[in-house]
Amino acid sequence: MTERTRRERMRLPRQKPAEQDAAVRSGTFTEVNLGFTPQQAMLEAERCIECKRAPCVAGCPVGIQIHEFVPRVAAGDFSAAAAIIERDNLLPAICGRVCPQETQCEGVCVLARKYTPVAIGNLERFVADWQHTQPQATAQSRTAQTGKRVAVVGSGPAGLACAADLARLGHGVTVFEALHELGGVLSYGIPDYRLPREVLQRELDGLASRGVSFVTNAVVGMTDTVDQLLEEEGFDAVFLGVGAGLPRFLGIEGEDLVGVYSANEFLTRVNLMQAHRSNAETPVFDVVGQRVAVFGGGNTAMDAVRTGLRLGAAESIVMYRRTESEMPARREEIEHAHQEGVRFQTLVTPVELLGEDGGRLTAVRLQRMELGEPGPDGRPRPVPIPGSEFEEEVSVVIIAVGNSPNPLIGKTTPDIAHDRRGTIVVDPGSGRTTKLGVFAGGDIATGGATVILAMGAGRSAANAIDEYLRSGTWEPPDVGSPRGAPEPT
Repeated sequence: MTERTRRERMRLPRQKPAEQDAAVRSGTFTEVNLGFTPQQAMLEAERCIECKRAPCVAGCPVGIQIHEFVPRVAAGDFSAAAAIIERDNLLPAICGRVCPQETQCEGVCVLARKYTPVAIGNLERFVADWQHTQPQATAQSRTAQTGKRVAVVGSGPAGLACAADLARLGHGVTVFEALHELGGVLSYGIPDYRLPREVLQRELDGLASRGVSFVTNAVVGMTDTVDQLLEEEGFDAVFLGVGAGLPRFLGIEGEDLVGVYSANEFLTRVNLMQAHRSNAETPVFDVVGQRVAVFGGGNTAMDAVRTGLRLGAAESIVMYRRTESEMPARREEIEHAHQEGVRFQTLVTPVELLGEDGGRLTAVRLQRMELGEPGPDGRPRPVPIPGSEFEEEVSVVIIAVGNSPNPLIGKTTPDIAHDRRGTIVVDPGSGRTTKLGVFAGGDIATGGATVILAMGAGRSAANAIDEYLRSGTWEPPDVGSPRGAPEPT
């Protein structure tokens, strides 16, 4: 590594990983971001000025010691960097790809005040991918067992993070997944071009090598209830990380027309059931050569609209009621969508879906909007412009305006308190619910959020579960006043 002064390091340009050409990738599901080379990673890591306070660590929901691993990358000691990351995160290849670093660790990087932040996410991904190529990557040490058993319900990011830490602490962990494949939203919600299946699988394999057991096709609330897990199956604690997979709709006329999908159904068909293949059992053929409209401005909307292109849509359009700058999606995803040819139609909201006599969607009636005063989230509220309605011809509509929790747990375990939105009431620091020995975290407790926030909740709950199993002490959360339903994105 060339010796540079602190000022020279700060002025180094931020490295950009290679990407597939937009014209090529818009027709494939192979990964867009090709990652750093070792030389790029070392040069990018050299930009870190090793702040004493390390605000980046506080900005990471799982607490990775960024100020320790990045200098190791700069020195070319990738093995040491991997070991540092592993102390706090056993799923780094996933986090490095899908976490919104720009609003978290990179968002508080000191360099961002005058230059550009260190590319922490790309460095984490590089280290994880490098580690996978090393022979010792498959050799995992086992912690001495405590004899306690924990059931983790849901194999999404909250459940996997919780399971990883519990296994590291020496507890027996069994993860129950309702679907036939593991990963939760990582599997059914995120397309291959952002998170390849083989990357997810190797992270799952790493957890299995640490002693975590997995059971698929297990719908807790039907195959077993939470009470049965505790009383009949012999688990000492239960963590509920079942996410928020119940899609929300707009409540407008025409949502029952053929050609109207929730983003959950659409992405699950493609990502989990490979609906884009000619031999798929549940194909999505009505996209080919058609105009596809996606309602929403979050990451799920970007996934859906870019997937529409890859399925052969003649035009794939984002329709959003605010402006592009208010979209909650990652900037990188928005930029990639633009590069691939997605059309952005902003300051519009759907008021009716129109169809032909056979019940097939033919058009959407939209109303133009203008921005008003800021709402509770700080974003300006969209206000309808009277008399501004117009129609757009579309053949497929995908609704990506958020999700709600599945009510199954609440129906089968009534002593777990839920709020007005259907989310489980938890102690925010520990994930304790109102039922003895039962913890919860992630989207089931917060509503739809990000992968890394769910992982952070899973880690916090794992620590609290460990304390409960060792001490037996229990303090239920304050139920408080119920919260209202969140505003769609």
